Amino acid sequence: MSSTLTGPARAAAGDGVPAGGAPRRRTRVLALPEARWAAAALVLFLAGLPVYLLDGPAWAWGALFAATYVTGGWEPGWAGLKALMGRTLDVDLLMVVAALGAAAIGQVLDGALLIVIFATSGALEAVATARTADSVRGLLDLAPATATRLDDDGTEHTVPTDRLAVGETILVRPGERVGADGRVLSGASEVDQATITGEPLPVAKQSGDEVFAGTLNGTGALRVKVERDPSDSVIAQIVALVEEASETKAPTQLFIEKVERRYSAGMVAATVAVFAVPLAFGADPTGALLRAMTFMIVASPCAVVLATMPPLLSAIANAGRHGVLVKSAVVMERLGQVDQVALDKTGTLTEGVPQVGDIRPLRGAGLTEDALLRLAAGAEHPSEHPLGRAIVEAARARGLDIPAAADFSSAPGAGVTATVDGHRVEVGSPARLRTGRGAHPALVMAERLEEEGRTAVLVALDGVPVGVLGITDRLRPDAAATVTALTALTGTAPVLLTGDNPRAAAHLADQAGIGDVRAGLLPHDKVAAVQELERSGRNVLLVGDGVNDAPALAAAHTGIAMGRAGSDLALEAADAVIVRDELATVPAVVDLSRRARRLVVQNLAIAAVVITGLVIWDLAGTLPLPLGVAGHEGSTVIVGLNGLRLLTEGAWRRAARPAHR
Repeated sequence: MSSTLTGPARAAAGDGVPAGGAPRRRTRVLALPEARWAAAALVLFLAGLPVYLLDGPAWAWGALFAATYVTGGWEPGWAGLKALMGRTLDVDLLMVVAALGAAAIGQVLDGALLIVIFATSGALEAVATARTADSVRGLLDLAPATATRLDDDGTEHTVPTDRLAVGETILVRPGERVGADGRVLSGASEVDQATITGEPLPVAKQSGDEVFAGTLNGTGALRVKVERDPSDSVIAQIVALVEEASETKAPTQLFIEKVERRYSAGMVAATVAVFAVPLAFGADPTGALLRAMTFMIVASPCAVVLATMPPLLSAIANAGRHGVLVKSAVVMERLGQVDQVALDKTGTLTEGVPQVGDIRPLRGAGLTEDALLRLAAGAEHPSEHPLGRAIVEAARARGLDIPAAADFSSAPGAGVTATVDGHRVEVGSPARLRTGRGAHPALVMAERLEEEGRTAVLVALDGVPVGVLGITDRLRPDAAATVTALTALTGTAPVLLTGDNPRAAAHLADQAGIGDVRAGLLPHDKVAAVQELERSGRNVLLVGDGVNDAPALAAAHTGIAMGRAGSDLALEAADAVIVRDELATVPAVVDLSRRARRLVVQNLAIAAVVITGLVIWDLAGTLPLPLGVAGHEGSTVIVGLNGLRLLTEGAWRRAARPAHR
């Protein structure tokens, strides 16, 4: 039976808003055409059954059974014919042919029963498919259709949320949903973020706090400045990437479909043999044909075809609801194969919001702390690197005017160069001073900062070092627990790959529980480190966020980018994106992938056992056609529903639970 799990649900949706919860979009069963045709076939069959059993007029039960064949079989039959015109043998067509074959030898009731069970099975698959799609499409209901925009003079306008622009201000009244991702300008309230972050309790929000589109405001009013285009909001990213992922097929599924085409052709040949060989030895034609039709039904690989995609797509949808956007079914399958994790430092293992903790001008440079910071901020102002933003924010916090920069250039892993106030200013790694003879005062100062766990940034004016800045970055609260969980999952402790200095990297790695630290790496060094790990037979998962991580993300077996602060290049190169920067979701999604792979194996085992058992029964004994149909279609439904187990909230909680690791 063809699976429609990778396609969009063809259904009207019934909307509902549970009390105290997020709106839900749930497909009505009878909105599905498969369900309507199956219901019609069932009603017609039940109407004809008593007439047939009570020896009523043949024209009466014959007409009802004929209508059963048409209503329950036309859609799969037509789909099978179209596939046949494309030189593909579809199992749906084989089921319809088997039903017609049963009718041709006088088994009209059995053929009608086959059609009803087949159509009902197809309807159940369609419902399961729609439920999977609902879990993704329902996210669209979280974002309100309109928002209240405030002009500078306080005038209010109700506008569609998709027309909001970055920088505009919106008013979120009590009980309303936030219309866009942004930051609170004024007001105080509690916001229910469970639909986005999974937090069970509302979170207090006040001026300066971030809010997300689709979250539910509490009792206070908030004025929010829009910081992301509606098409780039967290909800929009989740919906777009999960829908994109649902259109892909995993290698296992592609392999099964390739085998299915050959298997179906072989099954037709075997069916002919099951009919022709006994017939050649004088068997009754009716009995031989009935056995052949039964064989065709029970040997069809419907359950095998449906074994792979439901678990993987369910895992993708569930991960998407919890802020992990897996870009394809291929990636979801590959995540379960990971046995070595490599972590970037800044923005990944740390919060990615570095702060300037030390400003140390060199003696003789003639610069005050403010003057040194002002020059560095001017050069870093065009930069998007987290360290550069920290320097600029520190200058603003001191009330310094930031001069304009010209001739700006950036070298990932090395630093930036720009012309500021007519002077060439370089801001970057002190490593360049280590190539000279002797201990330069700036290098000594940088080494002291590094020994204290700071990241040292050298500032040079017209090629001459004039000072050093010490940057601090806090370890994420869940970093140590994540490292422990990843170690338990993969059997190997994660590796830290960073462009930072060895002392600062070692200091932070010690706090996180990482022993293998590779510091001072440029982008190509990170790629080389990943390739070295993979040459040792490892499937490497790299987690990073910056421009300098993009090449390594692309080179790794699987790459995950931290989405909130990640660069566009890193997000593009990664196979999955963590939109809320929750590092703890990394082991959770790996574990979820492994659970999906186990369900695939379970499904294939169920399908193989049922098909093998029914085929042996039919060939070695006498398998009644209705029982064969029930066994075949029942296994298909079981396999489909088994794969959808990963859609539940409990499946994510079990994957995220650290206790079992």
